[in-house]
Amino acid sequence: MEKANETSPVMGFVLLGLSAHPELEKTFFVLILLMYLVILLGNGVLILVTILDSRLHTPMYFFLGNLSFLDICFTTSSVPLILDSFLTPQETMSFSACAVQMALSFAMAGTECLLLSMMAFDRYVAICNPLRYSVIMSKAAYVPMAASSWAIGSAASVVHTSLAIQLPFCGDNVINHFTCEILAVLKLACADISINVISMEVTNVIFLGVPVLFISFSYVFIITTILRIPSAEGRKKAFSTCSAHLTVVIVFYRTLFFMYGKPKSKDSMGADKEDLSDKLIPLFYGVVTPMLNPIVYSLRNKDVKAAVRSLLRPKGFTQLWWRGPL
Repeated sequence: MEKANETSPVMGFVLLGLSAHPELEKTFFVLILLMYLVILLGNGVLILVTILDSRLHTPMYFFLGNLSFLDICFTTSSVPLILDSFLTPQETMSFSACAVQMALSFAMAGTECLLLSMMAFDRYVAICNPLRYSVIMSKAAYVPMAASSWAIGSAASVVHTSLAIQLPFCGDNVINHFTCEILAVLKLACADISINVISMEVTNVIFLGVPVLFISFSYVFIITTILRIPSAEGRKKAFSTCSAHLTVVIVFYRTLFFMYGKPKSKDSMGADKEDLSDKLIPLFYGVVTPMLNPIVYSLRNKDVKAAVRSLLRPKGFTQLWWRGPL
């Protein structure tokens, strides 16, 4: 019976979630639900004001609107599943549903990596080459830049998901996560996953290594240029235009590197030990970071705060929609 069980094909996966910590489920359900509502509200408002307020029809806010939409899509692909796992212990997910959720999450994460690097280039041009900013960052340039981020992220997701679903899964079907995280799914395959591992390493270089280097070099030039500004007020004003983006980049990439670079502890049998922190770190990446983005940009950006105040006033929608360029 044991041998038959090991070779029987897996038709679905069991998501453990916090079933090993039932005392935390109600608390986390309330916290995650509140965070999700903040994500929908905060990012939804940012999208709205970047569309309706003509003062925000610039490359920077176009990228910001894309980032907000991406955050809504990313959290919606996973948070409802996470919330359901708190109410249904050991949630069972079909193989096809797991593949779809895995593909959406991977696509959104990859797109955000590239989109943040595009935003860094925008800030580089604005600070280091302001006289040519309108020429370099024209609509014919920044729209394809954003579109390519979505296209490359989606293409990578299709490749990795296709490679994953072609693997045979048999025997163990328990995923010790809230969602179908791709690395956790690959560990359950009963076949050689060397091609998957190599493709993941290549993807890490494309979506983590290259964007981080690009953003780092961009900010080296940005900071160097800002320090050359003679007046303190001028330096402060210049830095304020990119401080929100820099904050978001640090939070986003610090979480990613900690999540994938954190060495796994091993028990006496040599197997990976999944503790509570191994689950909560991806949860932080998937929920807290998208919640912080609109807060950071709202607190650090006068134009966004002014647009939100106009939106909240009576007849705010009409005023924003009909306001011409200043």
